[in-house]
Amino acid sequence: MLEDRTTAASSPTAWPAAYPQGYAVVDVETTGLARDDRIISAAVYRLDARGEVEDHWYTLVNPERDPGPVWIHGLTTDVLESAPLFQDIAGEFSARLDGRVLVAHNAVFDWQMIAREYARAEREAPVRQRLCTIALSKELALPLPNHKLESLAAHFGVVQQRAHHALDDARVLAEAFRPSLRAAAASSVRLPLQECRPLTEWRDTASTAVIGQQANGYGGYGGGYRPTSWRPSRKRPACPHPNPGRYEDGKRLKQGMRVAFSGDTSIERDLLEDRAIEAGLHVSTSLSRLTSLLVTNDPDASTSKVVKARQYGTPVVDEAAFGQLLRDVEPASER
Repeated sequence: MLEDRTTAASSPTAWPAAYPQGYAVVDVETTGLARDDRIISAAVYRLDARGEVEDHWYTLVNPERDPGPVWIHGLTTDVLESAPLFQDIAGEFSARLDGRVLVAHNAVFDWQMIAREYARAEREAPVRQRLCTIALSKELALPLPNHKLESLAAHFGVVQQRAHHALDDARVLAEAFRPSLRAAAASSVRLPLQECRPLTEWRDTASTAVIGQQANGYGGYGGGYRPTSWRPSRKRPACPHPNPGRYEDGKRLKQGMRVAFSGDTSIERDLLEDRAIEAGLHVSTSLSRLTSLLVTNDPDASTSKVVKARQYGTPVVDEAAFGQLLRDVEPASER
């Protein structure tokens, strides 16, 4: 199911020369949040350098599995069974993304879902940078009650028609992104761009070709998929904020706090870590007396981090509580 429309573009005169030349505002609906979940619909609004809509595109995607929370996205098995597979729409999707900055609300999630689908199709998405509208709204200090899409839309007077429908969510985000981009340009705000790295997920045992960054010896297509068999190695940027100390129960997280993770999580660890970094937190690979918070779903485990947390009295929360805390992180204090 495809849709395309082209519109005329108009733009203000002054503009920062360093800003990107084009954007792809993206929304994907999925079967869930874990790394083995699949995309079931996708929408892309292409915008020019100044945020004006050039065209848009929408498609359903057959996930080759159950559709997940139908009560949220409304897409049933009957609706999706005749939809194209991701590999069938990957070329068109690429054409929409090529040479543009991917823009999404909580962009790390959309990017990782897209990157995994491309990895399964033995391809790479032509995206090198992403921009999260949550991060941009924080840079602009917008007076939002929370970081939900509906709050951003309401701030700019954009009317939502079908929440959790990829096409309408992408439309709403495109309409809210345009005034955000113009406000950033007017104040010469540096856009919070993040690097997009292809993800390793599948390896064909019939060849030595590997999709993504690295391979760690997991099985090929016929051998099944093991969610915990790989982690891409990458150097994370240094946190720009000072450590304000430990998290206190009932209060907000604050930018600069040191957060460590231990044990299995329902959401991919890299996704959780990226969310924390984009919120201004310092993600630590080890636990020390300086750690502000440990995130674990098994506080009684005997892992080294949990044991040290008990010794040091480090606060501990589970994944769900951490997700709630990430929605409203307090800005860092001025030095």
